Amino acid sequence: MLFWIFIFLLARQSSLTQGHPDLLVRAPETSCDCTINSCRTLFDIIWGCLATMFACTWVALHQNVPDPDLGHFALLMRKLRMMLVTIIAPEVIVGFAARQLVSARWIAKEFNVSTTHGFFCNMGGFVSEEGHPVARVKQLPAYISAIQKIKKADIEDKSKGDTLSKGVAIAQGLWFVTQCLARASQHLPLTELEVVTLAFAVLSVVIRLLWLHKPLDVQQPIIVGRSEVDIDPLQEEDITPMNTGFLKKLVSAIIGGYNYLPISSTSVPSFYLIEIGTKDNQQLVDFAGVCGVGSIFGSIHCAAWNALFPSMAEMWIWRISSVFIAAYPVFTFLTAAIGAWTEDDIAETVFITFIVAGAVIYPLCRFFLIILSFTTLRSLPPSAFVDVNWSNYIPHL
Repeated sequence: MLFWIFIFLLARQSSLTQGHPDLLVRAPETSCDCTINSCRTLFDIIWGCLATMFACTWVALHQNVPDPDLGHFALLMRKLRMMLVTIIAPEVIVGFAARQLVSARWIAKEFNVSTTHGFFCNMGGFVSEEGHPVARVKQLPAYISAIQKIKKADIEDKSKGDTLSKGVAIAQGLWFVTQCLARASQHLPLTELEVVTLAFAVLSVVIRLLWLHKPLDVQQPIIVGRSEVDIDPLQEEDITPMNTGFLKKLVSAIIGGYNYLPISSTSVPSFYLIEIGTKDNQQLVDFAGVCGVGSIFGSIHCAAWNALFPSMAEMWIWRISSVFIAAYPVFTFLTAAIGAWTEDDIAETVFITFIVAGAVIYPLCRFFLIILSFTTLRSLPPSAFVDVNWSNYIPHL
């Protein structure tokens, strides 16, 4: 409830709309005296947003360990694909990170290792002497003695970022959120680009906190030996290929993870996590969390409901896209919950229909919002270039 009140107040404070005079109300504009301490340029707005958005997508991604045989171009394309998923549906990354954290903590508690060890197992960081990831619950007892001998510091040494650098990145996202809140409190408008960046910044902070103990950009795994007294658990694994169609992978990713790993694999998939036997009701709770984050992400875009738009068409495209992104996760969860509780085939069919339809409409709405966030920069009110007066909060600044 407090979040929705915040969005409502932010939308009211950003009420600077241009277009049809009978439908849209223009708030009083504030002029800028063009001093270095009170004005910002269009370049400042674009650069600040792009830098924050880059940090929220490219830098924030903590990928699983890649296949050791991948070349530089393949690694680049792999990260670009993950970046594209983050731009289109960042709530999927939040759900994946949350479930990976739960799995890592379970491994840490069950096998008496650190959470970092748990994350490293989930991301395919430990491999057998044959080069296959030790990333199944059945495998861990046979390799846990070797894993326990590996120090947490040795794993962290493979990471391209430590706790301090991750903390600075989190602070960067929080600083952008603080700037937006300060502009709203001083009745200064937010550009549509800033609203889009604000949504990314909020989710980026959540993602970074969830992955705080996950090593960043590890390129090479650690080889661990199997205990001599244990049978190789891979001999007991079912090698029958599973149905890994696009729809199954899509639903698995939306729920928060993908746990099919063939025996011949030399690395884990991008959305892989170790399945810890989560019950159906817990999966529904996890799905509710993903849908809730998705709804919050869309609701932040609704903060620009009364913002300045160069045309009526752009205004309505923005509003419709924002409402769809905010409402789609809620209706999807409701259909999933009804299907789970009633075990009704009709409800399951409706759920699958929502998923398939959303896979087409949702990216289009995200695309429209991103495009509009840049095209609307061609017509900004003078008050959009007024900088925040921080002396109102910090005296003598």
